[in-house]
Parts: sequence; C-alpha cells; structure tokens
Amino acid sequence: MWKLTGNKTVTKPGHSLLPALIILFLVSYGLLTMLVVEQGRTIDSQRGLIQMLFSDSVELTGMKGKENQRRQAEAQARTHSQMKPPPAQAAPRNPQGQSPTSNPPQAGTKSQSTSKLARPLPQKPPKSTADQDDERRMLISI
Repeated sequence: MWKLTGNKTVTKPGHSLLPALIILFLVSYGLLTMLVVEQGRTIDSQRGLIQMLFSDSVELTGMKGKENQRRQAEAQARTHSQMKPPPAQAAPRNPQGQSPTSNPPQAGTKSQSTSKLARPLPQKPPKSTADQDDERRMLISI
C-alpha cells in the first residue's frame, strides 16, 4: 500500500503471493509426475494383456486348424468307405427282373460334404462386342 505524506511516499511491506504460487507450482508438478508414472504402469499392464491375448489367439487358431483337419480326414474316410461296397454285401436282386427305383440320396454323401468346402465359381457372362477393344486404334508408344 502506498501512503502519501507530504512529499514522501512510504511503502508498507504487503503480503506477497510469491511463496504461495511456488508451493502451488511444486504441488502441481508433483501431481503431474504421479500421473505420468501411473500412465506408464497402465500402458505396461495393457501391453502384457495384449501379448497374453495374442498368444491365446494363436493357440486357439492352431486348435481350430487341427480340428478342421481332423474333420476333413473323417469326411474323406467316410466318403471312401461309402464309395466301396463292403465285400460281404452283394447288391440285392429284384425277383421280378425290373430295375430298382431310384433311391433317395443318403445323408453325408460326397455332394453334401464338399458343398461347404469347395463351392463352384459363378459363371461370367460373355463379353459383348461393344466392350471389346479395337486393336487397330490402340496407341503403342515406347
């Protein structure tokens, strides 16, 4: 505060805010440092979790691959066993001499088991003459 007394100005020592600001500054930097340390710990724990999930995913993919190979081998074994009639069974003969009527397809035949594995590609429509390039007009430059 300033007081005017005659020609002289006298200054009173007032309360300075500088020590409070310094303390506030140090506390804020301390909190900021704690935040950075905690974020580092969080990032490290997340990295560990991601690595663990990745290894589990690789292991699960391997197990699924082995299971698919086993199923394919079983399906192939079934189709091969269905293709060859057992030697003990003979084809039944019709006593009337007529050919037997067509039998309904059995479940698990080759046509059904391969339908999921290899589907035929759709046929492409033929190109129209308007879409073909005219080779006489093609510019070849070097």
